[in-house]
Amino acid sequence: MPAIEVVDPAQAAARLAAHVREAGALALSMFGTPINNWTKAGSSPVCEADIAVDRLLHKRLTEDGGFGWLSEESADSPGRLDARYVWIVDPIDGTRAYLAGLPDWTVSAALVTKGRPIAACLYAPVTEEFFMAIAGKGATCNGASIATTSGTSLAGARIAGPKSFLDRFAAVAPPFTVVPRVRSLALRLARVAQGAFDVAIAGPNSHDWDLAAADLLVHEAGGALTPVGGEPIIYNLPLSRHGMLVAAGRDRHATLIDLLRERQVASS
Repeated sequence: MPAIEVVDPAQAAARLAAHVREAGALALSMFGTPINNWTKAGSSPVCEADIAVDRLLHKRLTEDGGFGWLSEESADSPGRLDARYVWIVDPIDGTRAYLAGLPDWTVSAALVTKGRPIAACLYAPVTEEFFMAIAGKGATCNGASIATTSGTSLAGARIAGPKSFLDRFAAVAPPFTVVPRVRSLALRLARVAQGAFDVAIAGPNSHDWDLAAADLLVHEAGGALTPVGGEPIIYNLPLSRHGMLVAAGRDRHATLIDLLRERQVASS
C-alpha cells in the first residue's frame, strides 16, 4: 500500500462529509421501496442498499490510494493493519430499522490513525441530522455545536441501552429514566454527544464500524465512550469486536464507571 502524507483532520472531515451526504441520499432513494435482503453470519440482516452504499463510499474514499478500509459490508483485508490512515465505515447502521421503514438508521464513517478517529461524519437522512466531529475542533449537528450533558449524578439520568443490562442496573443504581430504543447504535451514542441522552450503553459484540464515528462525536462533545475499564477504545486491530461500552459526559461517565466496577453489573 503506497504511503500518504500527513492528513489534515479538517480537510478529511470536509471530504468525508460530501461523500457521506451522497451516500445518505443514495440510501434514502432506496428507502421504503421493495428491496432484496438476506441474513449473513450472526443473524444480521443485509440488503441491497447496504451494498450499494458500501461500494459508493469505497470508490469515493479510496480512489486516491494509500488509505486502508474497514467496513461491515466489505471483505476484510489485512493490508489495513499496515495503513497509516484507515476509513472505518458502516454503510447503513440500523439495517433492521431501514428495512422496517423506521427512521433511526444512519450512514457512519470515520478516518482513523494510530488507533483513534480524527474525522467523523454520521448522517441520519430521514430526520435530516448530519453530525460531524474533527479531532481537537469539537462536534456539530447540522452545523451547530453540540455538547454532552454536565453533572455527575445518575439519579434521573436518561439512559439508553440493552433491556437486559438496564434491568440489572436498576437494582444497584438510583432511579433513572429509560429512553426509547434507538436501533442504530451509532445514533444512540450520538444522542449522548448532542445532550439528548445522558448515558448510552453498548452491549457486547459491537464492532469498529458501529463505533468509530460516534466515539469521536462523543469525545469532541465533552464526553467519553469507553469499556468498563475506562481505557480508550483502540481501532483497526486484527479483531474489530468490542465488549460492553458506556458513553456519557466525562464527569457522569466517571461516576458510572465507578459504580459498574463496584457492583460488577457489566459481568453479571
